[in-house]
Amino acid sequence: MKRPQLGVIGGMGPKATSVFYDRVIEFTEADADQDHIDMIILNHASLPDRTSSILERKDRQFLRLIQADIALLEHAKVSNIVMPCNTAHRFFDDIQGMTAIPIVNMVKETVEELLAKHKANRKIGILATDATLQTDIYSNVLRQYGLEPVIPSPGMQQSIMSIIYEDIKKTGHSDARVLEGIMTEMLQREKCDGLVLACTELSCIELGESVRPYFIDALDVLVHRSITLSGGTIKSACSERLFIEKS
Repeated sequence: MKRPQLGVIGGMGPKATSVFYDRVIEFTEADADQDHIDMIILNHASLPDRTSSILERKDRQFLRLIQADIALLEHAKVSNIVMPCNTAHRFFDDIQGMTAIPIVNMVKETVEELLAKHKANRKIGILATDATLQTDIYSNVLRQYGLEPVIPSPGMQQSIMSIIYEDIKKTGHSDARVLEGIMTEMLQREKCDGLVLACTELSCIELGESVRPYFIDALDVLVHRSITLSGGTIKSACSERLFIEKS
């Protein structure tokens, strides 16, 4: 029987796509090359910026280009499709409407993972782009599941956008202490019970143990689903990595 093949619409941004691929390899239980999953990665870096497309209402151009990617993946006969970009999930229903191939909804999967760790009415801080916050991509789903979304203060959000666009997208690097400081402030001052890294650029930053127990990385959730849907096995140590509830 033919193994499932994963289709990846990447390049949003390229660094985040490379981190996604590295984690798929890192998290897969494998003794040989053949134990890893099969995937086709379209690193479509020239796609319009998702935040600009949303805030400037340029949806049509973005969706037209994505439709061409979907056609390529359909031709390749992939079994499932993933998009390692949280903000692009603003267009999830439109993109899923282009194909019968199931697309993994990273936002929904992440919130379900949060719910498995938290009781209803818990406060969950969202670290994301301006577009993700302003269009309630995560907030709406969190509320549907009985969790309370908390967004950063304007000052913190300005710093988050700088990390995403000035650090990671431009240089590929960022001082982890800046993001850790924002996360600590949200946990302590805003009394968040947990946090979600809801931008894959933020997933590129290696965060320390001081914050590790208190956040879930949406990219990790997507990696886990990608492996299992494609017939792979997640390493036992990595299956516990997703989240540890704040006491």
